[in-house]
Amino acid sequence: MSRRRFLQALGVGATAATIPDGGILEAAGAQDTKSDAALGPGPVPVKLDVNGKTLSLEVEPRTTLLDALRDHLQAGRAGFVDLTGSKRVCDRASCGACTMIINGRTVYGCTTLAIEAQGKTIRTVEGLEKDGKLHPVQEAFVHRDGLMCGFCTPGFVMASVALLESNATPSQAEIRKGLDGNICRCGTQCRVFEAVEEAAAKIRGGR
Repeated sequence: MSRRRFLQALGVGATAATIPDGGILEAAGAQDTKSDAALGPGPVPVKLDVNGKTLSLEVEPRTTLLDALRDHLQAGRAGFVDLTGSKRVCDRASCGACTMIINGRTVYGCTTLAIEAQGKTIRTVEGLEKDGKLHPVQEAFVHRDGLMCGFCTPGFVMASVALLESNATPSQAEIRKGLDGNICRCGTQCRVFEAVEEAAAKIRGGR
């Protein structure tokens, strides 16, 4: 018996009284077979709601949302959109460069599976601009020079948008806390904080 099946047997042990005569291990094996059949291991169809558009693609179940958007949308296909704004930097959820907003909350795209994001509203930095006009946060980043190399910038912008959508009048301490999941290795955080304050004032109408 494999270690995986042994652990599954322990997991269903609490409901042993309701399992037919086949036994716990048979039930665990059935769960194992059903799970494998449902999740691949090859590419599976995935539909994602990204920036108001439904994107259909096929990826392996282990594919992250970041990789799905950056690498699995092919140019030349009908409805193709370029979604390479979110950056892969640390690839282990420690820098925030791949920050996206899913159902109103910030997430790291490098540790979120694409199949887990189905049925949810996904927003990336590409979805902020409307009719050729930048989002106030994007404008403030430019005006305050809140970027250097630019790799961390999309993640900071998305985290800042999420912060201001939940708190229109953040204090400096709240801004620092709201962006503490993002890192700028160039040391531009002070300009980023200034940009968030400027964007907050602009969204409030200058008040």
